[in-house]
Amino acid sequence: METKDLLKKVRKIEIKTRRLSDHIFSGEYHTSFKGRGMTFSEVRPYQYGDDIRAIDWNVTARYNEAHVKVFEEERELTMMLMVDISGSESFGSKNQFKKDIVTEIAATMAFSATQNNDKIGLILFSDQIELYIPPKKGRSHVLRIIRELIEFEPKSHKTDIAQALKFLSSTQKKKAIVFVISDFISEDYEHTLKIASKKHDITGIRVYDIREEKMPNLGMVSMLDAETGETQLINTGSKSVRINYEKYYHEKMKYFKETFSKSGAGVVNTRVDESYVTKLLGYFKSR
Repeated sequence: METKDLLKKVRKIEIKTRRLSDHIFSGEYHTSFKGRGMTFSEVRPYQYGDDIRAIDWNVTARYNEAHVKVFEEERELTMMLMVDISGSESFGSKNQFKKDIVTEIAATMAFSATQNNDKIGLILFSDQIELYIPPKKGRSHVLRIIRELIEFEPKSHKTDIAQALKFLSSTQKKKAIVFVISDFISEDYEHTLKIASKKHDITGIRVYDIREEKMPNLGMVSMLDAETGETQLINTGSKSVRINYEKYYHEKMKYFKETFSKSGAGVVNTRVDESYVTKLLGYFKSR
């Protein structure tokens, strides 16, 4: 992608997602994800209804008037965006690829964190760690993350969520808010998720396309597996083929939901042609 086109695309995503984070998400994000504790802010005169346990007796004695200590939330947090950039993310049937929605969601979360003065880091993964950007603050840092989400070309097209979670656990020693954004067409990540969830506040955001849920009856069709690169001739006219495909797909989705729930992690499902804004707001409010 030429630099001019890339900057134009970055700017377009910034305008859309920053407006969402400014007016909708930043408040909900702040409420949903608490800081590490309370820190001393100031001392002020006692007011009717204040907790007497908050009285600062030294200041009270000095001024001969009751004063209380005021504490505020120690806010600074770290957000880690773990984004699946494997081959299956390039699928789309409604004039939009899954990776486009994934980029918008990640950008919206990043700007929401920035509004709350939190750090944001990025892990792009396939069946390996493709890119790691350590957590940092600021608009220019968020714009770099968006640029990478748009133009980064993965070395592999396969998926391994377990590897990504292992990397998260090894690099993030302190508690972080973690959003794993993927279609979750993967398996065997239950153990690593359980370990990572003990330390971090993890949410899985599944982005999917309506055409993935059911195989249409189109007769004999040549199909490309975006992750393996293999092409196969599939008889979509066969009822048993369609049933087996749906069974396989729903087993993967059931595994995602149950694995995240058992680990105490959050779950969000959003379809490419649905409003991810509505889904994310609903999730934040339910926390």
